[in-house]
Amino acid sequence: MNKKKVFIYSNITEKSRLIEQDLRNKLVKSGLRVYEEFDPQETELILCVGGDGTLLRLMQDLNFPETPVVGINTGHLGFFQEVLPDKIDDMIYQYNQGHYTLQPFSTVTGIVKTDAGEFTHTGLNEIAVKGAPTFPVHLNVSINDSFIERFSGDGICVSTPAGSTAYNYSLGGSIVDPRLNVLQMAPIAPINSTAYRSFTSSILLPESDTLTIQPCLEYDDDVLSVVYDGGLTEYKNVREIKISLSQKKVNMVRFKGQHFWDKCKSKFL
Repeated sequence: MNKKKVFIYSNITEKSRLIEQDLRNKLVKSGLRVYEEFDPQETELILCVGGDGTLLRLMQDLNFPETPVVGINTGHLGFFQEVLPDKIDDMIYQYNQGHYTLQPFSTVTGIVKTDAGEFTHTGLNEIAVKGAPTFPVHLNVSINDSFIERFSGDGICVSTPAGSTAYNYSLGGSIVDPRLNVLQMAPIAPINSTAYRSFTSSILLPESDTLTIQPCLEYDDDVLSVVYDGGLTEYKNVREIKISLSQKKVNMVRFKGQHFWDKCKSKFL
């Protein structure tokens, strides 16, 4: 019988490296085969050792794999990373016994159209559009090509349900159950005065909707920053940015007793 094949992705902290080695030894003893490189055709499970930031880097580095992922938390909050290091033995047993389910998470994609061409970014948590660091940005925002507002402020954050508990939450956005497939647009420090009128709360959009963001060049210079799960790229001469839910989904392994709202309560209250 072929051994199940797994791949370990870890950050470089001393704690994570020690746990990775212990994990590797326990996986082999349990009958699992550890791959040194990720092969999307052969790998049956990815084990991510680190914090939530490590998992987000994994998604970017491995191009948002469909291969199921288990997060082992050596970071701080650990919202994605559900397994604590002292529960590794139980995690391996539960996995080998098939006592788990897969929870799919939506991703968000932004297509940036500039004079130089088109560029695509994908995020598990969010995509944010900002201007120069020390100046407000002015953006025309449309939903399905219907103009909604001329936003003024620091920027706009567009999040998935998974990302609703990340940057979106710090902006005062709503926590969204990941079983709902929606986009959330949250303003970043919006200006709401007699001169500028912007939404001051987040809005939820159906999964089929597309946001279109265009810079108001009569107010700003020609540079916009696109932030995707912490990564950042600056663009000049942006014509428009289209943001929507992506076709890519990632699958997180969920073991018995792991519930989204219990996690929210333990992490935030």
